[in-house]
Amino acid sequence: MSAYTAPSQIAQRQLDYFADKHVLVAGEIEDQFPLELVDHCQSVTVFSSNYSYYRSIKDNAKITAYFGCEFKADTNADLILLYWPKAKAEGEYLLAMLLAKLGVDTEVVVVGENRSGVNSIAKLFAQYGRITKYDSARRCSFYWGVCQTAPAAFDQQAWFKNYSIEVAGVTLTIKSLPGVFSHGSFDLGSQLLLETLPALDGKVLDFGCGAGVIGAYMAKTNPNASVHLCDINAYALTSSAATLAANHLRGHVFASDIYSDISEQYQFIVSNPPFHSGLETNYNAAETLLGEAPNHLTGGGSLIIVANSFLKYPPIINRSFGTCQLLAKNSKFTIYRGDKTA
Repeated sequence: MSAYTAPSQIAQRQLDYFADKHVLVAGEIEDQFPLELVDHCQSVTVFSSNYSYYRSIKDNAKITAYFGCEFKADTNADLILLYWPKAKAEGEYLLAMLLAKLGVDTEVVVVGENRSGVNSIAKLFAQYGRITKYDSARRCSFYWGVCQTAPAAFDQQAWFKNYSIEVAGVTLTIKSLPGVFSHGSFDLGSQLLLETLPALDGKVLDFGCGAGVIGAYMAKTNPNASVHLCDINAYALTSSAATLAANHLRGHVFASDIYSDISEQYQFIVSNPPFHSGLETNYNAAETLLGEAPNHLTGGGSLIIVANSFLKYPPIINRSFGTCQLLAKNSKFTIYRGDKTA
């Protein structure tokens, strides 16, 4: 069985498209195909919004890797290999941003699973030129096209969705970019979590901060707490920073692959933990978050999370903390708490 995802396998079938090109790889890339691609083109640059993937590839001397949500580095790339993301708006964002950077005559290859909506690229690309499907296999599609119309200058601010939330009399402005969890809307699980939170003090971590809803609320309602926000997703980090700024709040926003960049101990870790990776259900991050949480809490510190009620998190919290409290529950979500021994 191939070590590559299905989109990479279909790209591998069409290596001639990459011959003699300087390739910029972006989007929902999840494997090491760029390292093979180096042998079939002039150079490979990888631009990823996923901190975990960036960490897995950044030290390889064969490629140049960048992490972020806007590609600003100097480049001689003349072909984009775009792995179509699960969020259509993120795909549109990437096209607008990357083509504004690279300009007319840039070749574009788009690969993705059909269930991700990759076939919408035919209409979305029309403003830049023509793009055509040249291959399909394993429920994936391979498109190739050329940017023929000068792209508009890219303005990241125009891609934010702004909305307001109100919880327990507290109103906040939320700013989110495409690719962020619950983009442009208030997640009902997060609402239940905020309605349930006790008063907080000390250092507090919003793990998997998304658009910064939880972190901003904690900073607003607990002005003496030191609020930190982390996420694996660059769009989330930029959105959280923008949300804090929009509400005149302070917080430390940083990238972390679960606990990879977390060296401090917290009085509270608060989270609406993710259980998806790309299009697939993936519990690994949440299980590690719960299982290793006591190592990152002060004595007497607490983990408080919201989860879909069908997720089997209580046994993990029990193993980690020796107990698991149920703080609140509705028809879909449950709030759990684990306390570290003082």
